[in-house]
Amino acid sequence: MACAAGIGVTMARRPVKGRLVAVDGAQADTVKGTARTVSTECRPRAAVSHEGASGIFDDIAAGDPGAGRPSARTLLLLYAADLAFRLRWEIGPALEEGRSVVVAPYVDTAIAVGRAAGLPRSWLVDLFAFAPKPSERRVVTMRADEISPGRARGFVDLACRSMAGSATPDEFARTVGRHLTPRRR
Repeated sequence: MACAAGIGVTMARRPVKGRLVAVDGAQADTVKGTARTVSTECRPRAAVSHEGASGIFDDIAAGDPGAGRPSARTLLLLYAADLAFRLRWEIGPALEEGRSVVVAPYVDTAIAVGRAAGLPRSWLVDLFAFAPKPSERRVVTMRADEISPGRARGFVDLACRSMAGSATPDEFARTVGRHLTPRRR
């Protein structure tokens, strides 16, 4: 397994001692609950890193509605910036110490949001190429009728409210869920 030695546009890779567990899904509260469960299964207990650690998404949510909605590309670039922040200040140091880290959500959720918004998969994979591959990956799947962005605030919910376009937020969240498959990136 490799981890970022430094965060930036390009990142050097080096072996790490810890274990990175990715938890992805379309429903923020379910992803966070699964992350808590997974972290308690790790011995010793794993650290958990959630999106928004940099404060970027809080700033967007608190922004003036008259400023307009961010585009899909803008939101995904901000997600990548937030993930880079988390890798530098939360995830990377814990892995270097030999700890396990549960990251919820991780890259596959962002890629699914981008695909649901109609962005090319190749652009999305390139955008997140800096992120280390997880040691373990869990995808929280739900039936389409269970996915509702109003149940909890998170990146998918923010994207639903910002990018739903002609689809309702519920339809957008279900589309994100369909793009989350058990395949490896």
